[in-house]
Amino acid sequence: MRGVRWRRVASQIGRSTVVWAVSTLTMLVLAGLLPDFQLQSADGDSATRIAVTAACGAGAFGVLSAVVWPLLVRLLLLVPALVLGLLVFFLNGSLLLLALRVNPSGRGEAAPETAVIVAAVMSAVASATGAALAVRDDETYRRRLHRLAARRRRTGLPCPSTPGLVFVQLDGVGHDVLTAAVRKGLMPTVARWLTTGDGTPPAGDGPRPTHRLTPWRTDWSSQTGASQLGILHGSTFDVPAFRWYEKDRGEVMVCNRPTSAAELQRRAVRHTGDGGLLTVDGASRGNLFSGGAGEQALVLSIAARRRGRENRSRAGYFAYFSDPANAVRTALSFAAEVGREIGQSTRARIARQRPRVSRGGLYPLVRAFATVVERDVVVAAVMGDMLAGRTAVYADLVAYDEVAHHSGPCGRDAEKVLQRLDRALALLQRVAEHAPRPYRLVVLSDHGQSPGETFRSRYGLTLGDLVRAGCGLHVPRRAEGTHSGAEARAAVRAALRRPVEEKGGQQRPVPGSEPIVLASGNLGLVSFPDVRHRMTKEEIDARHPALLTTLANHPGIGFLLVRSEEHDGVVLGAHGAEIPLAELDERPGPLARFGPGAADAVRRTHSFPHTADIMVNSALDPADGEVLAFEEQIGSHGGLGGAQSHPFLLSPLELSAPVDDEEELAGAEHVHRVLRRWLGELNGPQVPLTADTGTEASGSQVTGTESSGVESSGVEASGAEDTGADDTGADDTEDERAA
Repeated sequence: MRGVRWRRVASQIGRSTVVWAVSTLTMLVLAGLLPDFQLQSADGDSATRIAVTAACGAGAFGVLSAVVWPLLVRLLLLVPALVLGLLVFFLNGSLLLLALRVNPSGRGEAAPETAVIVAAVMSAVASATGAALAVRDDETYRRRLHRLAARRRRTGLPCPSTPGLVFVQLDGVGHDVLTAAVRKGLMPTVARWLTTGDGTPPAGDGPRPTHRLTPWRTDWSSQTGASQLGILHGSTFDVPAFRWYEKDRGEVMVCNRPTSAAELQRRAVRHTGDGGLLTVDGASRGNLFSGGAGEQALVLSIAARRRGRENRSRAGYFAYFSDPANAVRTALSFAAEVGREIGQSTRARIARQRPRVSRGGLYPLVRAFATVVERDVVVAAVMGDMLAGRTAVYADLVAYDEVAHHSGPCGRDAEKVLQRLDRALALLQRVAEHAPRPYRLVVLSDHGQSPGETFRSRYGLTLGDLVRAGCGLHVPRRAEGTHSGAEARAAVRAALRRPVEEKGGQQRPVPGSEPIVLASGNLGLVSFPDVRHRMTKEEIDARHPALLTTLANHPGIGFLLVRSEEHDGVVLGAHGAEIPLAELDERPGPLARFGPGAADAVRRTHSFPHTADIMVNSALDPADGEVLAFEEQIGSHGGLGGAQSHPFLLSPLELSAPVDDEEELAGAEHVHRVLRRWLGELNGPQVPLTADTGTEASGSQVTGTESSGVESSGVEASGAEDTGADDTGADDTEDERAA
């Protein structure tokens, strides 16, 4: 044992020496290339003296990076994550200037802007050299990653030998997108697991699959807020959309707003009486909700408590950025991704690509954060969790969803993101080989995305404009001149029995009575805030005689859901279609083209307390699965229609099949029960334990923002969803999404 220890020490010293030598050589090369970076006095020095100066400078920079850098990162975790990523370059340059100042040789100077470049290059070269030296040494690789785990594992409990489960959510990747990516060779890791693109075993003696691919169907609200709440906490009750207005509270709920996420998690825990999927030795990484996990990083539902003293230590960011090599690599990738987005959007604009939405403003930074910073931090956190031997880990990678919203779900930009996500899965699989316990890697998605141009680009007005026109209210001049706006005004005049040639017809709204129109992908919600209850069809017709007819007959709208005094609830469609919910199975009417399960999804949403007065689902083209988003997105989700309702579940064959052959995996709550069953298969009944006593803890005591073990602080979320309402009431912005 002593001989092994000494060999490890000698190996580490050897690697450190090589990295030091390479860093010294890098510094010499940069001094020769950059005029503002000098390693000699003004009178000149011998080659030996210059080499000694470079060696001392490289050594001092390495020591400062190892000692001072983690302290700087801990202090900077008080600033937003986006700012932290941008400050990495300047901090690293400051460390280099300090290293040159304390250089024993007394030589060496650099301009501040040059120091930033030199420090970035040296950190990248040192990281690459260290990785190259350790690539064939699994023990070194494991020890390097284990530094992340040591900060997280404080329970002192022995690591069990039973398998753990790692759930990786590829946000927004639909079943059809995954299978197409496998066929195109974009995701070789997933292809190797499946062997065939559709998840069926190959014929003959070819490689055998290790995973099975199962599609599942979302509820009407096909978005991360509803799906992830159901998967992690077992309830999607009363989540009618991504954003909705609650009359009893006078508040707009937005799933990716910290206060709303905390409230939704609290409601789910109260509804189920259970803390969540991850209450037993679990970790939640990059999610909207905690799942009851004791270890949380980048979890939105606890970000609302960020002002508390116990929440200032953003463990996920600190664990990752405390390594300067990680910080520089991510910062460089961040800058490259910003440039890539600017180039791609410029190319699409020059080529007059259609459909297309605006990708300016802060979006390049938001995209880079989602595709680089969030991915790197979350993957590193999951690796640390695996090496710490945690029982259950759930992580969300939002990169594809963010890019597909603006570039299209099947575009080249989105395919590049899928390739990078596949490499992340390959890395996690490799880490699992060195973890202290076996792991089963489950990959799933929360929804898909449906392509299509926006409602506004096709018809020249927003859903909010159409609603206001149908109510006889003032609409912007650009909307008045459209064909849809003219038809809406004509319908209002006819309903009010006014002459067609009359140019008036616009009512003066009573203060507080104007409708609130919100958009969640291709799902729209219309609420009248001055009426405290959910209005019926009869009440809406009496108040705005032309509104429902205007909406139902518009070619961009597929169907409406409204409450009815006579039938409890009805679905309205074009040409006067009005079908009671109880008769949808026999007469699906406008729901027929939305496929199996649409009627059940609509009926369930109708039962929610906070369903809007009018639920509006866009039209669907069954031939190509295109919908019309009420937001500025050319890849959307949130309602019914197309691929958005069909995510996937990719599970190891060692686990039981999610459902029987004849059964459909329907709804996020059903997925939650499947994941719970797998945890029980691998580890027995899931009973939360307290970290200090090991005694049983009641699941009902686990609140929406507290864990059953060690309470852990979290960090602000990484932008799991797009924000922005169609019209009134949603004041969330891209800045809030990126936090």
